[in-house]
Amino acid sequence: MAAKEVLKFIDEKKFHEARAILEEMNPVDIASVFEELDGSETIKLFRILPKETAAEAFAYMAPEVQQNVIAALTDKELKVVLDTLFMDDTIDMIEEMPANVVKRVLQVSDGETRSTINMLLRYEEDSAGSIMTTEFVDLKKDMTVKEAFEHIRATGVDKETIYTCYVMDQNRVLEGVVTAKDLLLSDYGKHIGDIMEDHVIFARTSDDQEQIAELFRKYDLLSLPVVDNEQRLVGIITIDDAVDVIQEENTEDFEKMAAMSPSEDTYLKTPAYVHAKKRIGWLLILMVSATLTGGIISHYEEAFNAIPLLVSFIPMLMDTGGNCGSQSATLIIRGMALGEIRLRDFFRVVFKEFKVSLLVGAALAVLNIVWIFIRYHSFPIALTVGISLFCTVCISKAIGCMLPMAAKKVKLDPAIMASPLITTIVDACSIFVFFNVALALLKI
Repeated sequence: MAAKEVLKFIDEKKFHEARAILEEMNPVDIASVFEELDGSETIKLFRILPKETAAEAFAYMAPEVQQNVIAALTDKELKVVLDTLFMDDTIDMIEEMPANVVKRVLQVSDGETRSTINMLLRYEEDSAGSIMTTEFVDLKKDMTVKEAFEHIRATGVDKETIYTCYVMDQNRVLEGVVTAKDLLLSDYGKHIGDIMEDHVIFARTSDDQEQIAELFRKYDLLSLPVVDNEQRLVGIITIDDAVDVIQEENTEDFEKMAAMSPSEDTYLKTPAYVHAKKRIGWLLILMVSATLTGGIISHYEEAFNAIPLLVSFIPMLMDTGGNCGSQSATLIIRGMALGEIRLRDFFRVVFKEFKVSLLVGAALAVLNIVWIFIRYHSFPIALTVGISLFCTVCISKAIGCMLPMAAKKVKLDPAIMASPLITTIVDACSIFVFFNVALALLKI
């Protein structure tokens, strides 16, 4: 409701009234208001906001809005914004900007900031180094709790978080961590070395962001220290960045599971031709592989001619097989993503899915035998379909659980072995089984 009032005041050129409402809003919500404005209104409103509020909202704006704001700001105004931004937000912004904007951002930054930006940009994309921030509270083992509090008060205002502080030696080697809770509950005279946790969970700058997300999930972390090859602390990753990584990785897996190449941008911001390009490759592969099913059907053309009724059961067998394979593949892929299933569990997984397929296959086969016999009064055909369905369920569940694990073994993303590919393989298997069972039982 507040956002609508702001937009109304802006339409009426009542910027001071709009500012009064914006000052009471969360920076995330303020950023969404800016996205509803055109270029001239955006910069007017940005300039009448308090500098800290404007800079906080800037971090949450869409890249195109940020670019419009940067283009309209003076160098002095831009420097104020950059000085207020946390380093990881600055890097996220720079990575989305064209070269001319990046050049200007670097020009207005001071030497230390420019050096840090260049260092962070050198890390490989999607690595821990690329998503960390260098703004954290560092302490020394020989500090007392009182000295630590004084240090936090003096430096904490510019840090990403003060809830977890990191203990380093004179060479910046990570020695331990201490939380704000530990400090608050300790006597002022105690030394940091006596209360710190020295068994630290950490990441290396080269670790993949997916591993980072897993560490946050597994250990319920609020922040994670990042060290270089010499165990020196170079930055931290906070929970807000980990959540972004988890969302990004989940989106990527969903797209792969739907037989699409992952997108770099949101759905609405991605042009139609890019969507088409990312989808058509897999569709062509699946289309060509589906011709195998057509070849099998053609091979058994004589069986069709002998008993035309057999053709009517093909869609049911193919759909059931595809659905069973997809169920297994989805559970295995998700289990592997969460670390619940590992490659060493291969035979346990196969055996469990085999037991599931026996139960599911038997139930579906019996129901179909009864239904087909009642409708068509032909027990041989009912038995043929029932046995074929039972075998199809067993095969599809085996394929559905084994292929994702096989992909993981050869260093591929298990998500590519999802519904579309599983369904295509299972379709061919189900047709092959169906007509071979028909040839054996019906003496065609």
